[in-house]
Amino acid sequence: MPKRLSKGKRPRDVNQLAHQLVRESTEQAANQEDSHQAEISRIMAEMGRKGGKIGGKRRLETMTEERRKEIALKAAKTRWARAQT
Repeated sequence: MPKRLSKGKRPRDVNQLAHQLVRESTEQAANQEDSHQAEISRIMAEMGRKGGKIGGKRRLETMTEERRKEIALKAAKTRWARAQT
């Protein structure tokens, strides 16, 4: 059974009690949603790192020497163009 969130006495008025119960239940749901989103974010970041580690090596293996030279030449031109401006 979940613990009660309120530490004081509950109001005797039915409307105030209903308001308090709704507020408590929505606060609890919002907190659970935040922790759920943080967990999803952590897992997706971990998966991205794993794919990134594999991707560079696999790309190097499958790429031809000519293509690697083209990419290196383009990168060098871009670096030198930035340095001159």
